[in-house]
Amino acid sequence: MNRRSLLAAGAGGLLVPPAPAGPPPASVPAAPAGPPPALVPAAPAGPSPASVPVSLQTGLDRLAADGWAAVRGTRVGIVSNPTGVDRDYRHLVDRMHADRVTIGAIFGPEHGFRGSAQAGGSEGTGTDARTGLPVHDAYLATQAAWERMFRESGVRTVVFDIQDVGARFYTYIYTLYDSMAAAGRLGLRYLVLDRPNPVGGSARGPMMTDGFTSGVGRLKIVQQHGMTAGELARFYNGEFLARAVDLEVITCQGWHGRLLGSDLDLPWVLPSPNMPTPTTALVYPGTGMFEGVSSLSEGRGTTRPFELIGGPASDYRWCDRLTALNLPGTRFREAYFTPTFGKFTGRSCAGVEIKIKDPHRYDPLRTAVAMLTEARKEPAFTWRLDGSRYWIDLLTGSTRLRTMIDGGAAPDEIIASWSGELAAFDQQRKPYLLYSRSTP
Repeated sequence: MNRRSLLAAGAGGLLVPPAPAGPPPASVPAAPAGPPPALVPAAPAGPSPASVPVSLQTGLDRLAADGWAAVRGTRVGIVSNPTGVDRDYRHLVDRMHADRVTIGAIFGPEHGFRGSAQAGGSEGTGTDARTGLPVHDAYLATQAAWERMFRESGVRTVVFDIQDVGARFYTYIYTLYDSMAAAGRLGLRYLVLDRPNPVGGSARGPMMTDGFTSGVGRLKIVQQHGMTAGELARFYNGEFLARAVDLEVITCQGWHGRLLGSDLDLPWVLPSPNMPTPTTALVYPGTGMFEGVSSLSEGRGTTRPFELIGGPASDYRWCDRLTALNLPGTRFREAYFTPTFGKFTGRSCAGVEIKIKDPHRYDPLRTAVAMLTEARKEPAFTWRLDGSRYWIDLLTGSTRLRTMIDGGAAPDEIIASWSGELAAFDQQRKPYLLYSRSTP
């Protein structure tokens, strides 16, 4: 049976149940021949879609309001972290436990269930102090390890509630993928409590290609995927999983793809220690690429990671060149900082701070590509090597961006180079989307 037949027909109800069997959908058409399709345009200048913060309900809000009906009578395993809260900052686990939902175990991703670990770390396996429930360290767990943890805990329904930030190199989307794959092989039910994508519903950037997959890019999706966790789960089920899982999504109510995190009245909880604000999330699909540059810090070890970019050998001239480009939606502030950890710990760095003037005109990929092309002109600029491979190639999915920048290509030429694969991805994801991509 075609796996897409298990996907929901729409998002109108509380749950998104499996659709009835029927004829397979038409195959995704190839990108048309001829000139590359137009890039996803920047939003026109003017007021944001929400002149006042939009009030919406997350999947957690809707499940709780329904008295936890979708998880009553089953043993639940919860995949979550500190972001799994309601608007009063009460955590999903704490609320379910207090309301006597049967929880078999908790599974913590990178940074841990309670979020105390830095990048590339976890909290280990132990017991949650508040509830007494067992907590499994699921960071870097293989699908076989997920199967073992699910068996040992005896869970029959897996609940996923984590705030993603919309970038291919953010690891929670692979926690979702691996736990879904394991649940599918064990015949478990999988329930996603959906949350808005804080960077909106537009897809941007290059596609991951064969030979460049890694822990920071394991699946063939574009760099800014523009989907919620629930939409990604449906995409995984239809496109990647060898055995589809019994998937249900409790959708957000009131969100559409033109809304950003800054448009919403939802509480923001750090999804990871270096993601302090919705603005950080907005710039991250672009400036996260500076992790692939040895000569420049991406701002880890400062109070503005991914917004402050600079290095010991840089100076004010980089800011001047970027300011002259007059990139839409942003301004650059000449900035100086001293990281407390990460690259250049304790050393004075010069560079820029990205100041978002209009988040709806700001394009994180275009901005970051322009920043990289101007930074490449500095004598001290060096790409970061990871063994025999360049880290930037793993982040961007191929050698293309690095070699084009090294060859002197202009930002518009680089952006245009992936327009065809981006258009094809936009078509590929359409059957799995749950929310409109236009302003109602």
